[in-house]
Amino acid sequence: MSADGGLVGTTALRARFAAALSALYATEVPAYGTLVEVAGEVNAAVLAADPEAAQELGSIERVTAERHGAIRVGTARELAQVGQVFAALGMRPVGFYDLREAGQPVPVVSTAFRPVDDAELAANPFRVFTSVLATDDRRFFDADLQARLEARLAGRELFSPALLDLAARAEADGGLAPDDADALVGAATAAFALSPEPVDAAWYAELERVSGVAADIGGVGSTHVNHLTPRVLDIDALYARMTERGVTMIDAIQGPPGGGAPVLLRQTSFRALSEPRAMRDPDGSVRAGALRVRFGEVEARGCAVTPAGRARYDAWMAAHSSASHRDVLWRRLFPDEADAQAAAGLTQVRWVPVADRPRDGATPPHDLARLLADGWVRAEPVVYEDFLPASAAGIFASNLDGTGERREDAGGSSRDAGWLADALGREVLDPADLYASTSTTSAAEAARALGLPPLEQPAARPLGEVLDAPVATA
Repeated sequence: MSADGGLVGTTALRARFAAALSALYATEVPAYGTLVEVAGEVNAAVLAADPEAAQELGSIERVTAERHGAIRVGTARELAQVGQVFAALGMRPVGFYDLREAGQPVPVVSTAFRPVDDAELAANPFRVFTSVLATDDRRFFDADLQARLEARLAGRELFSPALLDLAARAEADGGLAPDDADALVGAATAAFALSPEPVDAAWYAELERVSGVAADIGGVGSTHVNHLTPRVLDIDALYARMTERGVTMIDAIQGPPGGGAPVLLRQTSFRALSEPRAMRDPDGSVRAGALRVRFGEVEARGCAVTPAGRARYDAWMAAHSSASHRDVLWRRLFPDEADAQAAAGLTQVRWVPVADRPRDGATPPHDLARLLADGWVRAEPVVYEDFLPASAAGIFASNLDGTGERREDAGGSSRDAGWLADALGREVLDPADLYASTSTTSAAEAARALGLPPLEQPAARPLGEVLDAPVATA
């Protein structure tokens, strides 16, 4: 509660909502509790082994509290309402992800709602990866199915007018009075609870033939949390421990390989579990059934990358070769050491002057890589706060019973960051711009502290030169 007017501010609202959603999900998906428990065990072991290294990408308090959720909605209207609810919690839409174009295509486009200010991220970095159906994409939905799906979506209410009114007031005022804060958190949490209402079995099955994700969004009358993700410091160790406990994990860890200084994001999950659901048959009768759509995801976050670093990651993703060849290729694209990655212009870091470095009358060089090598500055990694579309689609697809159908001979539909911003009625921030701003601002501050003119960020070697070098096979 703040001192000015007794409001519960957006930071506190976000923390309370994240905790309430986590408690709800633990009751709905008991294996999630096991995942959180094992993540805590792994984090404690990593912290005990090397406390400084364990907290290079955030304090252990931040890592322990960190969660990202995932939800799915059906229409632009529902997406705008989600944006209003999350705005009340200090969360802004960051990034545009087109999962229709991933290697395992899903008929949605997505964004991530999250805090963007450094202090807000440190206080509570809760994120929600939010997807919306592309109902007019002919590769997935013909005109008849689109019309019937949109009619059903138009007839449902995911968020009550009272919740949306509270959210709008919280955004406008920077918080709510205590009673209203309780009401907002309670109503928002309830909006993402799994509904007990019977599922139209025939309609769900029709959508499932297109995509399990489409059925999960449009085949029910409400939305719900699809997964809630803790953060772990060693995802390989967690994968092994969960397997030892008899929890069935998906086949692989999504994202870059392990080893070396981590970049971007690695994710895995336990397989979606069969959950009891009431099913309504065409004759109106209701029977006991089950659906398998929700799963437990976990993530390990690394350093954000520059555009050159992202180009290297994308080139690695595009490589079709053996696992051993890909590991060798990765080591060539990204040095193992964090300082080497920064000096090579591959990662986004905060350039921080080393206050206690002996000067001995020496003049610092006008070059960030040399300043780093000579100990004038240190490179503090900027946490990658966002997502990778191929990994997200891979997690989605690996937890579905079938991949559905996509007609390659049919036209797609226009969806881009501009469409997303129009649907939300809000600016969609570019994550690359956020990371670059942090890095360039810190470089300017370091230059002033060292009495230097403005410093250029290190330039990466051209990707072509790196890829043209021969790769030794293992």
